[in-house]
Amino acid sequence: MNKETISIIGVPLDLGQSRRGVNMGPSAIRYAGAVARLEAIGHEVIDEGDIDVDVTELVEDNNSGLKNLDEVIKANKRLAQKVEEVVDSGNFPLVLGGDHSIAIGTLAGLAKKYNNLGVIWYDAHADMNTAETSPSGNIHGMPLAVSMGLGHSSLVNLHSEGQKVKPENIVIIGARSVDPGERLLIKEKGVKVFSMHEIDRYGMSAVMDEALAYLRSKEVDGVHLSLDLDGLDPLYTPGVGTPVPGGISYRESHLAMEMLDAAGVITSVEFVEVNPILDEKNKTADVAVGLMGSLFGETLI
Repeated sequence: MNKETISIIGVPLDLGQSRRGVNMGPSAIRYAGAVARLEAIGHEVIDEGDIDVDVTELVEDNNSGLKNLDEVIKANKRLAQKVEEVVDSGNFPLVLGGDHSIAIGTLAGLAKKYNNLGVIWYDAHADMNTAETSPSGNIHGMPLAVSMGLGHSSLVNLHSEGQKVKPENIVIIGARSVDPGERLLIKEKGVKVFSMHEIDRYGMSAVMDEALAYLRSKEVDGVHLSLDLDGLDPLYTPGVGTPVPGGISYRESHLAMEMLDAAGVITSVEFVEVNPILDEKNKTADVAVGLMGSLFGETLI
């Protein structure tokens, strides 16, 4: 990756799901040395601080069936505005979560800049539920559906009207826990998915080559990487709220990041779902920072 001016945006939001603690994720990632790691590679880093998040008890909106809908909307509106400002300034947005519902705001902010944005969703889950298909009502399981224009109107129309990302411009990598409603939507909308089956069978190198070729074929004008730490096997990232065994390995993940760096296509990134309460000696945040190093051009020699 070329030397960048990276703007770090923390989003201490844990209201998109039911397990408290992931609001401390941005602090844990900073504590793990994110700024120093990026500066050592040669990037200029500006820490923009944290988005304001209203502190509240976990509640379900009786009209929508979605948990903490108003608070999630407020935080994501603030995030979308901040991401748009960072992109307009020419800086590279690096967003630290927080739960994965923050991707709604990140993608909404990016949509003001990019007309044909590509998205790499590195995650154990598809996050394509709606209120009708969600088993839980947790909004962190909905950001991809929302960004495709499906779901509660207040989320879909956040920061600008309608769809933020075309379904055919999305690549999911590492999926291994997909709900029935999501499975139908993936097929209906033609979302490209590389599950653990493909990674196991063909290897991460082949999967990343195909994913990059696929996005290039769509002539995307930018690529956003949304990396949920539960995409990795919980052996390496125990500090996540929804761990799923049988995930991507530590080394496979570094290879994926190194290949993205070499391709030179990534224009924005978010790392989400680091929960220090569930972690072991900040292990998950350390992995996040290590992956950042590989993504932003860190080399052994």
